Amino acid sequence: MMIAARVQGLGKYLLCLCLILSGAAQANDQADYEARMQELQKTIEQLQQELKKTQGSRDELKEQLESSESDIGELLKKIERIESDLEQQNSDLQSLKQERNELDQSRQAQQQAVAEQVQAAYSLGRQSQIKLLLNQESPQRVSRLLRYYDYWLEARTDKIERYLETLSELDRIEPRIVQKTAELARNRDQLKAQHERLAERQESRRQTLAALNQRIRSTDQELADLQKDRERLQSLLDEMVAAVADLEMPGGDTPFSQRKGRLPWPAQGSLRHRFGSAQLDGQITRNGIVIGASEGEPVLAVHHGRVVFSDYFRGHGLLLIVDHGEGYMSLYAHNQSLYKETGEWVSAGETIASVGNTGGQIQAGLYFEIRHRGKPTNPMPWLAQA
Repeated sequence: MMIAARVQGLGKYLLCLCLILSGAAQANDQADYEARMQELQKTIEQLQQELKKTQGSRDELKEQLESSESDIGELLKKIERIESDLEQQNSDLQSLKQERNELDQSRQAQQQAVAEQVQAAYSLGRQSQIKLLLNQESPQRVSRLLRYYDYWLEARTDKIERYLETLSELDRIEPRIVQKTAELARNRDQLKAQHERLAERQESRRQTLAALNQRIRSTDQELADLQKDRERLQSLLDEMVAAVADLEMPGGDTPFSQRKGRLPWPAQGSLRHRFGSAQLDGQITRNGIVIGASEGEPVLAVHHGRVVFSDYFRGHGLLLIVDHGEGYMSLYAHNQSLYKETGEWVSAGETIASVGNTGGQIQAGLYFEIRHRGKPTNPMPWLAQA
């Protein structure tokens, strides 16, 4: 019996030890992951600066396009925030006005009740209790009448107090209404200014894009530009793969590799171009798919992961890359605005950007890639069938 008890105790001890070691290992993995992510972020920033130095100085038009499209993305986010604030402030204002109307109706009813009480008190006179005592009624009747009189006095006092509280509430709510109205006016002015700024940047983008299209007079030149853009992206991905190659993704979500055929579509729309489809008269093929979607439509993360890149990238516009672990990454390009910053965690189906046409695109749409250890793979078998 004692041996069995000792064995059972030893088993509990070993279990606790395993749990402690497991927890410590997970904590170490998390800390290691965070440290490697910080190093990766520094590397990406250095790479971006180098690319901008070498490319921007030689191509003023593309630099202007990047500036315009980046500004447009930020302006649209500001406009969206202001519109959201306006909607909330307008709702608050309407609630305050409704509350004021209800208080005002209550005030009118209470005012009438108080007036009736004052009139009744005047009719009874200030010596009502003495009169009751001098009427030579029976003591029991006098006692009962005095109690009724006290109740009446309490009721009158209560009504007057409620009336005064209602007046105080009205005094407090009026300044809040004035404040909300002023906030709405200021935000509407800000919204108007942002829209005007947006129109200016959109016109600048249109002119720059027209100049770029005018400059590209041959397929060979366009092909050379596209290949350079791809080489820059591959350099970026190689840095990322090297940084996270032997790291496990923290968290208990289903691994990316087990989600094949069940990933949500990153945007709602029709498939405009397939993986491997030809570009530039067949001289180059696509490493991802293009989903035709309306400008401003939400872009969704296909799986849990961490944003490892969220910035403008030459040839891909506003680009967002998510690391999903196991060497898998998803890329979302040509966005209108980016809603997630580098280092932030995202969940499957979470909105991370909005559909756009940045990177010099004519049509709005989402360019989407899945990479495994830096190499492109066909996204279609991974996405759930519509």
